[in-house]
Amino acid sequence: MASASRRVFGLGVAAGALALVAAYLLRLFAGGSFLPELASQAFFSVVPGQIESNAVDTLGSLAKYTTYTVAIAVNLALYGLLSLFFLRIVETDRSRSSVKALVAAGISYAITLVLSSLFLSITQINSQPISLPTLAFELIFPQLVFGFALVSLETRYLPTMREIVPSDLKPVDSGRRLLIAAGAGAVAVALLALYGLGFLEQTNARSSDPSNFFANEVTSNDNFYRVDINIFPPSIQSSSWSLKVGGLVDTPLTLSYDDITALPSAEQYNTLECVSNVVGGDLMSNAQWKGVRLKDLLSSAGVNSSATYVVFKCADGYDVGIPLSKAMEDGTILAYQMNGAPLPQVHGYPLRALVPGYYGMMNPKWITEISLADQTYEGFWQRQGWINEAQYETESTIVNLGDDALSDKFGIYSPTSVAFGAPITILGVAFAGERGISKVEVSTDNGSTWSSASLVAPPSVNSWVLWSFDWSPSARGSYTLSVRATDGEGNLQTQSAAAPFPGGASGWQSVAVSIN
Repeated sequence: MASASRRVFGLGVAAGALALVAAYLLRLFAGGSFLPELASQAFFSVVPGQIESNAVDTLGSLAKYTTYTVAIAVNLALYGLLSLFFLRIVETDRSRSSVKALVAAGISYAITLVLSSLFLSITQINSQPISLPTLAFELIFPQLVFGFALVSLETRYLPTMREIVPSDLKPVDSGRRLLIAAGAGAVAVALLALYGLGFLEQTNARSSDPSNFFANEVTSNDNFYRVDINIFPPSIQSSSWSLKVGGLVDTPLTLSYDDITALPSAEQYNTLECVSNVVGGDLMSNAQWKGVRLKDLLSSAGVNSSATYVVFKCADGYDVGIPLSKAMEDGTILAYQMNGAPLPQVHGYPLRALVPGYYGMMNPKWITEISLADQTYEGFWQRQGWINEAQYETESTIVNLGDDALSDKFGIYSPTSVAFGAPITILGVAFAGERGISKVEVSTDNGSTWSSASLVAPPSVNSWVLWSFDWSPSARGSYTLSVRATDGEGNLQTQSAAAPFPGGASGWQSVAVSIN
């Protein structure tokens, strides 16, 4: 009986895999709902910031997709359990198969609708607006796929549904093929979903040539890190998009994409870093941005004297606020271009904010509304425990030695062992937000002595600084290399280590290298 139940469960998983593929394709091409996505976003909306930070510490940018993959697996298991329930209440023969398929689809539809509605009521984030009537309509086709696929498979493999015993089943070889097919279907769903998300990210070609490091001072759009809580980034058409500016202003504004791009523009280089980035992590990148100064828009609307905070609201439901004083700085812009190209969808098209000096969570994407308020505003991540007004910590990273994660952004190797004899050029970056970097020091003896590195003048004060240090090891052996930076205000990077939560990681980076 246990063997029979496993095969029945496999039938449900196989039929469920087909239903999820159908739902995924509808989500991809028609903007339909996808239950694993809704479940993931509901989870992101309620998980405390400390847990999220620990997940990113462990898995990096994979944390979000791990949650999504688990949601897919749970959804497939639910289909398997549903098939077991269905077998207990419906008798199988080849007659009335259409009616049975509709019954199976109806049961699946009811459960899926309840779960989807529950997740929608919980989540604060949704990459597309979904009303309950729309959701109810979108769920019909995938569940019909499940119902007809389940009955078709059961008719083929099970002679009866009311009394299931192993002898009633098809031969063992057929059962094995069924389980293999179910497993393959589940894997296909996961791979299709992940590939469709751009999960297999493009990376730079690797080289040991230091010139490759300097050539990648500006990160390509394809290789720029992405951290947000959307499984699928919002898909917005600029022709139907508009930006509303309101709250404590004299004249509320509604601007189209063409209105925004017709305004006087500003171009600047900004490095962005995720507040969840660990010391030596790769959740940071540098790009050239073009857009309009936020202060120009606010001045056009007329800022009320009681306003103290600027609140951004976004197409996916994300929200965050910054002090009005920061919004009125020249460097705070609303960007619509990235590295000379229209802002990519995954990086906030059609409009995102660049707020110098603040971690990435304070630089919202897919902005649809800006409003002025008379009190401090706590946004999505702040309500989950992350710090408000999250200013960058000073940091420095060795990029080309010690298997450093950031090396991919520069297209270079980062070995843990190097041949003895030839001089070694240690390469890295330092960053302190709008404070800039005045000095970088390197130690090759675990912090006993320090020497100054050579700095490359950055393209802007808001960009990371590339540095290099020539080192000639005196003997073979194991070495601990360390790096520390001093910001433009003369403050030495703090040595004490701190985890990213709640206000960004700190501490000196050290890497182990063997000279052979």
